[in-house]
This record gives sequence, C-alpha cells and structure tokens, in this order.
Amino acid sequence: MKAVDYYATGRRKSSIARVRLKPGTGLVEVNKGSLIDYFKRETLKMIIEQPLEKTETLGKFDIIVDVRGGGLTGQAGAVRLGISRALLKYDEALRPILRANGFLTRDPREKERKKYGLAGARKRFQFSKR
Repeated sequence: MKAVDYYATGRRKSSIARVRLKPGTGLVEVNKGSLIDYFKRETLKMIIEQPLEKTETLGKFDIIVDVRGGGLTGQAGAVRLGISRALLKYDEALRPILRANGFLTRDPREKERKKYGLAGARKRFQFSKR
C-alpha cells in the first residue's frame, strides 16, 4: 500500500510555495536542496518549523517544498502557510491549534503599486518653493 501524501499551497507577498507532506523522519527539502542550505537565517527556519512544533508533529513528516517568487522572508511565510494547510488535510483536529497561533491566516499585505507623478507608491519628489 502506498503512503498517503498531503499537498497544499501557501502564499505570502509575491511568493508561492507548493508543499507536500509525507510520513517520514522529519527531512525538509526546499527546491531540491536541504532547508539549511536554502534558508540560511535561523529566524526563517524557526518560522517554517512553527506549525510542526505547535502541533507536535516535528519528526513525523518528510516535507518537500517547491517555492518561487519574492524574497526569502516572504518565501518562508508561504512555506509556513503551506505546511499548516497540509497538516489540516492530515488531521482536521489540529485546526484550533493552528488557528489560535495564526498559521491559517493568509497575510494579505502586498506591495502597493507606484503612482505616476510620485517617486514611489506614496513618496513624493522634493518640494521646492522657489
């Protein structure tokens, strides 16, 4: 019998993470490399492991992630949301824990577009009276 895999998608800013959870030993693979090689900052690793720690499933799954777009922080947030959603597919009883810690909420903040006549989205060019 083939082991069941749990798939989910996580998004944050302009990053998209496709996450696959399968029963295993706790191996985390990001873009066909190890988690440590891809996310070098300790805070990013911590963000990714948060849902697993809170639900006490840290060594139970092998996680395969394909993440694209954005920067490392946005990607880490996308992976966290993807892992949380995949854990829900594994066990719906984990919902209250994940919800209470805010892991199921998609952070809606996106970059605001630049406006014409301005230096950026809101910044104006320096005003000169004379």
